[in-house]
Amino acid sequence: MKFNWGWRVWLLIIVIAFAILAIGPNFSKKVVVLSVERNSTAFNEGLRAGEIIIEINGQKIETKEDYYKVIDSISLINGTQRVDIKTIKNSYIIFSDQYLNITVGDVPSTKIRTGLDLSGGARALVQPEGNITDKEFDDLIQVSRNRFNVFGISDVQIKKQTGFSGEKYMLVEVAGATPVDLQELVSQQGKFEAKIGNATVFEGGKKDISDVCRSGTCSGIESCNPDQSRGYSCQFRFTLYLTEDAAKRHAAITENITVDETGQYLSEKLYLYVDDNEVDSLLVGVDLRGQVTTQISIQGPGTGATEEEAYKDAKENMKKLQTVLITGSLPYKLNIVKLDTISPNLGTQFSYLIIFAAAASLVAVSIIIFARYRKVKASLALLFTSFSEIIIILGVASFINWNLDLPSIAGILATIGTGVDSQIVILDEARRNLHTNLREKIKRALFIILAAYATAAASLLPLGWAGAGLLKGFAITTFIGITAGVFISRPAFAEMIRKIEGQ
Repeated sequence: MKFNWGWRVWLLIIVIAFAILAIGPNFSKKVVVLSVERNSTAFNEGLRAGEIIIEINGQKIETKEDYYKVIDSISLINGTQRVDIKTIKNSYIIFSDQYLNITVGDVPSTKIRTGLDLSGGARALVQPEGNITDKEFDDLIQVSRNRFNVFGISDVQIKKQTGFSGEKYMLVEVAGATPVDLQELVSQQGKFEAKIGNATVFEGGKKDISDVCRSGTCSGIESCNPDQSRGYSCQFRFTLYLTEDAAKRHAAITENITVDETGQYLSEKLYLYVDDNEVDSLLVGVDLRGQVTTQISIQGPGTGATEEEAYKDAKENMKKLQTVLITGSLPYKLNIVKLDTISPNLGTQFSYLIIFAAAASLVAVSIIIFARYRKVKASLALLFTSFSEIIIILGVASFINWNLDLPSIAGILATIGTGVDSQIVILDEARRNLHTNLREKIKRALFIILAAYATAAASLLPLGWAGAGLLKGFAITTFIGITAGVFISRPAFAEMIRKIEGQ
């Protein structure tokens, strides 16, 4: 018997195809650059994070093991080594007296992103002491991100979370860190200083900074030019407004400083420090020497292998400095509410166990369905529908760049359970001995499923904020799953059953 599947089934197939494209399965073995230490030889030659390494010194690189095997075989000759790196984008010849300051990893097999629960690392739920406004909270998060960058930590995520009663939290996740490392970094309140020599000119925050220009003609990228050593260099400039006391202090410190050889700037630079770590150095115009002025022009560079990259780097550096100058040291004490960790090995075990449990449960349910209804096609339709819902959830998660954590995986399992329940309702309604046709029976089943969906969706909303958002992953994946199920996969399953029953 030939089936002419309805549009609902074709809609499900189309959605599955788009979900697979979003997941982006990758079967080739490649190695990607995860990070390049700034100002290292490799960085100055133009190597950047995200590039795919093909060869090193003529040897093919397919895995991390290949990379480290080649690197370990390179010996330092007279304190210098030559490394020829070929990537998909470019080729680099690097001479250095140190081993490459880069980290690499295998290219992910899919675009699915995992959280710390599965990839490993440390996580802290942090609450600022006292009541702060939303803007102060945004500044706190931005400064916290800058501070992690100062410590050389790039794989960090900081998210805003809100409790049931409106409490403000920061969820700080650092891949590869230990709880001790994270606690040490988070618990430090932070301190910003601008110095000329050993003298403090001004500190960040309202005490010395009255305003910082972040838009309009007083803030922006001035010029971009070729740079022989770094490809391209761009210059940013913005205006800083000091308080009266800070302006007088600046005049006293700069009064006796000489002018450099260009005649445009003072011979001493203005150095910026966060937690006693230097984050940048800025030139001071000669017209500001000994002057009590509340308006200072701050400038700095941005570099890159291309003009576009240099422009982006300059813009990011300017934004970082502006944020640090505005907020300075954190004016709030940070209390760590929760601190935990999970190893990547444990996360991998969780992944395998979850996949095994999901597959085993679906097979078991299909066997039970077959034993009860004696319908092979119905059992296969149930399996296909349940797997399609999983694929759709993963596809949407990949598309919105959502990190799948354990609560998210639990949401996927919950979706499988509710999906099977809904499909059993459809099967039972289709086989009930009522004086109505099959189409009306399935309509009745879909109405029951839609009512259950409305109740479930309403109950999921508060879970997005429960536990300061730690259950958000469960809420999101469950909502995606039941929504796709109610409006796409389960109507398609009902259509399949209708065709199987021959009505």
